[in-house]
Amino acid sequence: MYFIKTQDGVKIAVYDLNPKSGKTVVMIHGWPLSQEIFEYQKRMLVDAGYRVVTMDLRGFGKSDAPAFGYRYDQLAFDVFQVIRSLKLKAFVLAGFSMGGAVALRYMRLFQGYEVKKLVLLAAAAPRFTRAPGFPYGMTKEDVNQLIQQAETDRAQLAEEFSRMLLACPHSDAIKNWFRNLSLEASGIGTVSTAYSLRDEDVRRDLSFVHVPTGIFHGKKDKVVPFELALLQQERIRRARLFPFENSGHGVFYDELSLFNQTFLTFLESDR
Repeated sequence: MYFIKTQDGVKIAVYDLNPKSGKTVVMIHGWPLSQEIFEYQKRMLVDAGYRVVTMDLRGFGKSDAPAFGYRYDQLAFDVFQVIRSLKLKAFVLAGFSMGGAVALRYMRLFQGYEVKKLVLLAAAAPRFTRAPGFPYGMTKEDVNQLIQQAETDRAQLAEEFSRMLLACPHSDAIKNWFRNLSLEASGIGTVSTAYSLRDEDVRRDLSFVHVPTGIFHGKKDKVVPFELALLQQERIRRARLFPFENSGHGVFYDELSLFNQTFLTFLESDR
């Protein structure tokens, strides 16, 4: 692990496995977690010969937690600065939940710079909350309650969210692991990005995706409903939808073996 400093002086924690490989996957975590959620994908990808680059978004994990910069534009710019610093070429960009929305913003702001494939994992897109003409997702009132809880009892929020993340029966130990990852985030990062989840809109960003895209989404997702995956498939020209019948929001873990196999197959396919 090392740090890359952004133009506004924020240190982003970056993890770079197998850096000599010519095949690269960049993975962006979701709210309110860290890059550690991809533990069970990183080893699989390295064993398959991939370079795996992950990072903690500002406010999360081991990255700095400034008092500013939590809109999607800035988060995408942080990702861009990591990409440029590492001189990455022709890589696969994968984003989970809020990280999927940030990946889509990256595709628009930077014209998909050096991205050869996009992977959306239970992505919080085109919107996380309902809006006029968009009757999907949580209400803004729902998210306001999450924000209030984050401001007053973040420990309980982390406990409840870790239980919402998964649909399949799993050990309390793994749920507690996700809870602890949530608690490692800063309070300011958790709250500030919750406002972004509530208010940001990436509907326009979808039309800027011009690379093969894999959409991985659990049909039992209680955080980002499966209907959003169908909208993503409809609005991204070269998208393929991979539904997981028994997965919830934690699509990368609920059906772990099936997910890893499907993910690797998509990475190595011609489209």
